[in-house]
Amino acid sequence: MSGPGPDGFNLATVFGAVARAVPDQEVLVWRDRRITYAEMDARIDGIARFFVDRGLGVRVERSELANHESGQDHAGIYLRNGNEYLEAMLGAFRARVGAFNVNYRYVEEELVYLLKDADTKALVFHSEFAPVVAAGRDQLPQLSVLVQVPDESGNDLLPGAVWYDDALATPEPAAGMPTPSGEDLYLLYTGGTTGMPKGVLWKHHDIYVSTMGGTPFGETEPYPSYDAIAEYARNANGGLAMMMVPPFMHGAAQWSGFHGITSGGKIVIPDDVHSLDAVNVLELAARERVLNIVCVGDAIAKPIIEEVEQGSYDLSGLVSFGNGGAALTPSVRDRIFEALPHVMVLDSAGSSESGLQMSQMTMKGLEDEAMVFTPRPDTWVLDDLLTRQLEAGESGGWLARRGFVPLGYLGDPEKSARTFPIVDGIRWSVPGDRASILEDGRIRLLGRDSVTINSGGEKIFAEEVERAVASHRAVRDVVVAGRPSERWGNEVVAIVQLEDDTDVTDEELLAEAGKHIARYKLPKAIVRVPAVQRSPSGKADYRWAKSQAVG
Repeated sequence: MSGPGPDGFNLATVFGAVARAVPDQEVLVWRDRRITYAEMDARIDGIARFFVDRGLGVRVERSELANHESGQDHAGIYLRNGNEYLEAMLGAFRARVGAFNVNYRYVEEELVYLLKDADTKALVFHSEFAPVVAAGRDQLPQLSVLVQVPDESGNDLLPGAVWYDDALATPEPAAGMPTPSGEDLYLLYTGGTTGMPKGVLWKHHDIYVSTMGGTPFGETEPYPSYDAIAEYARNANGGLAMMMVPPFMHGAAQWSGFHGITSGGKIVIPDDVHSLDAVNVLELAARERVLNIVCVGDAIAKPIIEEVEQGSYDLSGLVSFGNGGAALTPSVRDRIFEALPHVMVLDSAGSSESGLQMSQMTMKGLEDEAMVFTPRPDTWVLDDLLTRQLEAGESGGWLARRGFVPLGYLGDPEKSARTFPIVDGIRWSVPGDRASILEDGRIRLLGRDSVTINSGGEKIFAEEVERAVASHRAVRDVVVAGRPSERWGNEVVAIVQLEDDTDVTDEELLAEAGKHIARYKLPKAIVRVPAVQRSPSGKADYRWAKSQAVG
């Protein structure tokens, strides 16, 4: 198989190329399952045949559509981590069906909203979610294909649904199978932690070469062909073995996973996919000799490093903590380096609307300033009015990316035009992150504009205050939000979860935070909670934080 063709790479075809190159290497380890590339590729084929047999696929080709439109049928992946997630997603892609991520914490109303917004024709779901699916089904007349994955819940098969293994056994349709295209949709829904979830439309080729491993590390040009990807996997000595702690329903986990797949690597999933079991994570990391542990901020990294400090694990094979989606606070980073001085921390910055844009690699003794990144050549900062690119040394603009960026938001031409504006003849992705350009060309990420607090005429970035408050050793977790104030317009409130059996005053927390940020940025109030609510991936839930601050 030579070049990707005029339409570029398709993720399902990439997997097939790697599977033919390294058929007997393991792609996934979970509980008692050890699945090779050849085995998973065959299972992907089975799901693809099932979708095609049910009449799902492409209705209108990309060239005939506006950027906010989809010409494909859509399948929701409503699963916790496991081999079925990758198989169902890639099987849909091989059938030219637009698979998308479903947040498994959604209640019925939220689930119905999402499935309606995506015009969902098919849903692959774990049995534990069958009651929620059943409750909302009458409101979803377009949902015609249900595939149910059995689990520990023991829930019965929903009427009209098909068991996952039965779907895998579907024979090839008489009319044959379609040929996936690089212009097919990779549909990723935002988390909905600051507003309603939105479907971001990517072409497969664009997301792969920009974010999911389609461009070799340290280079600017993508692989020239499927053959080149296969050759890379053959020569990668087993590829990148990674511990996948965050859920695949979070874009960062899919992106990290495909970096490993491109190398012919192995993805290890913790036994418990409902909650974080740090002991199990580290036992598996030692047993499977993983090179990288994938994290999303302190919510994942902190419990793991605490267990490293207390336990005894052979992590001599571990090379890095890969972090994205939420920041690691300096105190947690310091603890990683103290406990594992041979390990690097690789921070990545990006969003559903931009892909991975920037990175920062740090090691013990070579720590760098938090939230300062080296951008890729296609990433820069635009001015406030979106009229020009800032010069080095200018501050206070919008983080932006050009080149391989999404088409737009599903069904929303107005928001698509705002988020993907044309500046000086170049189409950019500007998802709403504030940033500054340093004199040396690196970028300081300030924070998401949607969670910026305007207090007394000053813009205060929630993430910056969170890092400052979290610097106190008594703070287990913290999220910052604003609430109305007669004096300030809005005031900063820190919602704090303390470590067990700690006794600390608000004044002591503020005194420590005051060592790291200006006085006007300090919280005007601290709300103590038993547990800070976050998304399953570890990202802050700012809608919840706002309700705590106001309440």
